[in-house]
Amino acid sequence: MLLAPWVAVTHTTDRADRPTTLIGEAAARRAAAARRATAFAGGAVAAGLGLGFLAAVVLVLWIASPFPDSGLGGALHIGAALWLLAQGADLVRTGTLSGAPAPIGVTPLLLTVLPGWLLFRAAASAVRTEDGEAPADPDVRAVAARAGWLLGGYLAVASGAVAYAATGSVHVDPLAALLYLPLFAAAVTAAGTWAGCGWPSPARLIPYGADAVVALRAAGMTVGVVAGGGALLGGAALAWHAGPAGRTFAQLSGPMAGRLAVLLLAVALVPNLAVWGSAYALGPGFAVGVGSAVGPAGASGYPLLPGFPLVAALPGEGDGTVLGWCTLAVPAGAGLLVAWVTDRWTPNEAGPRRTALVAAGAALACGLAFAVLAAASGGPLGTAALASFGPSWWATGGAALGWLLLLGAPGAFALRWGRTRPPIPWHTWRTYAAAAHPRHWGAYATALRTRLRASGPENPPPLPEVPPAPPQPPAVIPPMPPAPPAPAPIPDPDPRPDDPEPAPADEDTP
Repeated sequence: MLLAPWVAVTHTTDRADRPTTLIGEAAARRAAAARRATAFAGGAVAAGLGLGFLAAVVLVLWIASPFPDSGLGGALHIGAALWLLAQGADLVRTGTLSGAPAPIGVTPLLLTVLPGWLLFRAAASAVRTEDGEAPADPDVRAVAARAGWLLGGYLAVASGAVAYAATGSVHVDPLAALLYLPLFAAAVTAAGTWAGCGWPSPARLIPYGADAVVALRAAGMTVGVVAGGGALLGGAALAWHAGPAGRTFAQLSGPMAGRLAVLLLAVALVPNLAVWGSAYALGPGFAVGVGSAVGPAGASGYPLLPGFPLVAALPGEGDGTVLGWCTLAVPAGAGLLVAWVTDRWTPNEAGPRRTALVAAGAALACGLAFAVLAAASGGPLGTAALASFGPSWWATGGAALGWLLLLGAPGAFALRWGRTRPPIPWHTWRTYAAAAHPRHWGAYATALRTRLRASGPENPPPLPEVPPAPPQPPAVIPPMPPAPPAPAPIPDPDPRPDDPEPAPADEDTP
């Protein structure tokens, strides 16, 4: 009876707050739906902008061409096919001399930058707050939902592009597009989502996260150094063969619009040239046809290659030169860089073994990165002899991993051991140097033999003990007798008068 008024008050308060709660839940649902729609639209816009830009470039070249091979529809098909090729899809060319369809699988990596950047920016914007700032404490489920809707919008436009570009003289391979395009879009969306959340450190998410961050940073720097060395190598080859490379423009096209198209395609393949140069410097090299090889050890097996500026920069067939072997200094320097970076960035309390493991992780990440780059930069350009172009992904990734493991991990161990070990005084070094003098080598060898004989598996039985000999009395030496005196001289009894007086004897004469 005493609690009845409080029960009535509670029921009244619940009835009064229930409409407000329902209104708040409905508003939250509408806001979540609006964010999902915005994310979906953002993905569709990112795909449309990339597709529209490439289509516009192709249309400009089509308009400028005096003798186009196809109409407006063919130009739009080429634009859509190039957009899909930039994201890993393979193309098929049917208008060949032999009549057999020829695949085109070499992706111009510079074209990949445009759709990748647009999707990255769209993903980062989708997960940020209304003020454009990274969320302080992001909800993982909400962020994943927005990223999923964004990816759905992007793939919806990409599916339409695949259906549109599946026909024509140069069309997309639908199976390759369904396999590689979602992987590309998902990877870029994940990176953009991570950036939109403020680049949260994996140290809070996985064990040994701080070491993983150091390994990834070292791997990123190493990939940049090796790729930069490959770009310099490719640029030097183009400069050395500038004449033959320039003559290919006139061989491929007479009108200025055609030469401009060749130039744009060559520029789009410059990142591929950097990756191929990196594979050359790492050792495995690359192929320009089935059975061919280009590397520091030499070049051989060239098929009949098409005229193109980048193809004209290939070295002549023959054994390797001194300059070719000197390119191995690029991965060697990268290995030393990994050792230095991991030693500097690993926490001070880490020992030499942990630092070496971080360097090994950086080597593994760098090997994976070069394997992906090699796979993306190569592919077929036709059938038969042209079915293999570019570096081998497993050989390039394995070479990068081997170089960095061989030099980076031991170097990091040595650097950290030298930093954590107390310094040796100068007089101790002098003692070590004196002990290493050759005059002590015999004593060291004797001690070593003695120790090895004592620690051997089969020791000889000890010799029986011989009783000591009894003490002997000292030997008595008799005294020597004294020497007899010298005899006195005998005088002459009858000296002659006419004989001269004998001269007195000299005391010093014996």
